[in-house]
Amino acid sequence: MSKVLVIGAGGVGSVAVHKMAMNAGIFSEVALASRTKAKCDAIAESVKARTGVTIETYQIDADDVAATTALIEAVQPALVVNLALPYQDLHIMDACLAAGVNYMDTANYEPIDEAKFEYSWQWAYQERFKAAGLMALLGSGFDPGVTSVFATWIRKHKLDTIRTLDILDCNGGDHGQHFATNFNPEINIREVTAPARHFENGKWIESPALSKKQSFAFEAVGPKNMYLMYHEELESLHQHLPEIERIRFWMTFGDAYITHLTVLQNVGMTRIDPVMYEGHEIVPLQFLKAVLPEPSSLGSTTKGKTNIGDIATGFKDGEERTFYVYNICDHEDAYAETGNQAVSYTTGVPAMIGAALVLQGKWAGAGVFNIEQFDPDPFMDMLNQHGLPWTCKELGQPLDF
Repeated sequence: MSKVLVIGAGGVGSVAVHKMAMNAGIFSEVALASRTKAKCDAIAESVKARTGVTIETYQIDADDVAATTALIEAVQPALVVNLALPYQDLHIMDACLAAGVNYMDTANYEPIDEAKFEYSWQWAYQERFKAAGLMALLGSGFDPGVTSVFATWIRKHKLDTIRTLDILDCNGGDHGQHFATNFNPEINIREVTAPARHFENGKWIESPALSKKQSFAFEAVGPKNMYLMYHEELESLHQHLPEIERIRFWMTFGDAYITHLTVLQNVGMTRIDPVMYEGHEIVPLQFLKAVLPEPSSLGSTTKGKTNIGDIATGFKDGEERTFYVYNICDHEDAYAETGNQAVSYTTGVPAMIGAALVLQGKWAGAGVFNIEQFDPDPFMDMLNQHGLPWTCKELGQPLDF
């Protein structure tokens, strides 16, 4: 059986479902569920028009474990692909355990009342999934996801050992808005405003958010300012590739984005604790999310490219060498294929690929796994086949920062 249930009908869910429908030889049936069924229906209409494939749609509150379990039991998928909010990861994992179905996601769990990004909550499910004979695959997006696989591919094919690893995430797209985020505004702003953290010389080093920046010339985009941030794949890569002496994550932001975000922080609009307004509790960041453009609406106006990849320095046969593996994705091409911009595309395609490898048994096991724990080769092959071709270059020297 190769039926899947996708939970989450945002831009990433839309891309994943479109790409699953384009690969009917792997995905025999696809069901899509979300809190708002109308969003699922709109995606299903687009899928039908583009591919001729019919998608089942359902309404579900993924915070309701009993209801989610009942839906999984009714749909009877071989795999649940969680593309909902990270707050809901544990609830969906609980439902998968209750229903006896494998689980997959693209982003780690975080509590709704604290901007804290770590895998401890999900790793704690290891024995439960193992005892049930079920698999939970964590982080099959781009970052985390593709960037993690890039690292293990370099480790397998180019270097005997990795000494330093830098993940560089550049979105060179322009959506024409004064201020908007290219994925869920609440999640995006929580990530960006959290303290930066990286691993170096045997310890985690924390610094204020957006306090460290470097300029880097990205192929097909040009020079951009990128800022040191914390991202969850740093934790899992440090866990599974403990040889790495330094690992960092960088993301580009334009000056206008930084200016707007600074003002919003200064006036309290990025707070995640409730405040009273006219007798009602509201969370300022959730209110801000409601007035900002919906990321899935930006596809038709976004132009430009993304460039995301890994730069790894290490040793091969005793000689220090540096390799850069990256993907370039065009916003307009992504929109033409799936109706979504490249930020959604670069996460939704890897979600489809991870699901395909689980369904085909190429990645298998009982327990909780991060994506870098499996053979990178079939994943890398499918990136080339399904819209995210990658390039590997050897650099003349390590990064000088």
